[in-house]
Amino acid sequence: MLEIKVTDTVTINVDGELAQVPKGVNVIEAMRVVGKEKEIPHYCYHPKLSVVGNCRMCLVEVGNPMRDRQTGEAILEENGEPKIGWAPKPVIGCATNVSEGMHVRTNTPNLIDCRNGVTEFLLINHPLDCPICDQAGECRLQEFSAEHGRGYSRFKEEKNVKPKRTRLGPRVTLDDERCILCSRCVRFSQEVAKDDVLGFVDRGTYSTLTCYPGKELSNNYSLNTVDICPVGALTSTDFRFKMRVWFLKRTHSICTESSVGANTEIWSREGKIYRITPRRNDAVNDTWMTDSGRGLFKEFESEDRLTSYSVDQVAKSLDDAVVATRALLEAGSVGVIGSAHSSVEEQYLLQKIIKQTDATCEMVQHIGEGDGLLLSEDRTPNLRGALINGLIKQLPERELGQLKASIEGVSIKTLLVFNQDLEQLGIDLGKLKESIQVIYFGNSKNTTSERAKVIFPSLSVFEKEGTFVNQNFILQKFKQAVLPPVGLMSECGVLKAILHELNNEAPENAMPFMDELWSEISENVEILKSVKWSAIPEEGFALEDASFASMNFVETQNLKYKPNLVSKTV
Repeated sequence: MLEIKVTDTVTINVDGELAQVPKGVNVIEAMRVVGKEKEIPHYCYHPKLSVVGNCRMCLVEVGNPMRDRQTGEAILEENGEPKIGWAPKPVIGCATNVSEGMHVRTNTPNLIDCRNGVTEFLLINHPLDCPICDQAGECRLQEFSAEHGRGYSRFKEEKNVKPKRTRLGPRVTLDDERCILCSRCVRFSQEVAKDDVLGFVDRGTYSTLTCYPGKELSNNYSLNTVDICPVGALTSTDFRFKMRVWFLKRTHSICTESSVGANTEIWSREGKIYRITPRRNDAVNDTWMTDSGRGLFKEFESEDRLTSYSVDQVAKSLDDAVVATRALLEAGSVGVIGSAHSSVEEQYLLQKIIKQTDATCEMVQHIGEGDGLLLSEDRTPNLRGALINGLIKQLPERELGQLKASIEGVSIKTLLVFNQDLEQLGIDLGKLKESIQVIYFGNSKNTTSERAKVIFPSLSVFEKEGTFVNQNFILQKFKQAVLPPVGLMSECGVLKAILHELNNEAPENAMPFMDELWSEISENVEILKSVKWSAIPEEGFALEDASFASMNFVETQNLKYKPNLVSKTV
């Protein structure tokens, strides 16, 4: 997460060792500060949800130094150490906040017996079939039962077998026999998604998770319940039983669905993406993401995807496409339609081409309906990056302005288009004069690619690396998760090759290393001064945004964004 300055700390004693932890946090969070070896087992507790104390697994022993009631002086043991008044029984760590001088014991024989007992009760009716469970490899019950389970069940009576494969919604399937009634999913629906649809029916061992009559778990955040389920009860219908998680590679990335820039993890194997899950970043998305953002990778599995460079609709090498592009750009009267889906690095290199060819550049703002959480009105990930790079000087409109008039009036000769379909921008391709040559960067076949003189296939965010600047002007890094189609280079590499060709430079360095490219960016972009690629943290960091404070961005308030107090028209 972004660095949070903790001004107030307290000193506590953990198993005989002193530790400084943030004031007011509960024991579970305090132990995370102390270190991994002090992790408190838990199921129902989640740092972003309310505390209910359902599972009773996070038991700890707490005490405080005793003081004389009359004098207030500390009572000492015979060895001179303060005498500790321990609570008569273990307490749950999730609902116990630390205080100055508190003593905490995390691993006494009594606590081990308590946790063993809780585990045994949880496993009374739970199927002991971890090898075939869809949650195997990322199940907290499996992990903790290895330490606190008996290895066999003393429960000889008939087990209560609950329903399997219950459809809770279009994307979530419930194996109720695995549910441990932690209520994480219920609280998430109530507190975060604001869609109170889940609850428990019946009592005791017959308690069952279900949807309220006439409702289903269908909101755009339903799969977050799968993420936070500590066992194999809630599963993703799309990912269910498709791949073991220990076979998958995890890569940090950024959701491109909107300007929120939710931090994500890409789960892939052998070049195939199987799922996308949220990655915790307290300053951006907490631990959540939209369901719609999880399926974006499927767009790049389409049969309509562009997979080869071409000139005059004939497949060519990259060198041939670059040479043809140079001829078109040097013909003069160049117009550029940029994209807020391009990375900071791509926008920077494009800006260099624009300056060198004296081109006119415009962008179109893509606006949708926000949900007040993690789906903002601006449906692009890097509009702020375009402003920082100087690709645009002001917020774009919903439609092309002067550039459209130049296209229709045939006052330009070459049109360089980035990830936009001209027809969707209101340009009648049937009336587009043959004298205007189109250079197209895009990932899918469309009416623009059919009209283009030169085509450069774009890579997905999963196939390259770079940075975006989100709605809060936080610079965030994404990494390559899978390899691109054979023979394709990243847009940065292509743009660098075009620049080399325009400058009659040797092409051997066409593929820029990010360290090299960012050395150049940090010298020429004021707000990015002294920023190094290797120094950008996984969670990103906030940039100076004072120069853009007066701009009327379209985003309304959401989970982590508060707009300036100016009128908003969406």
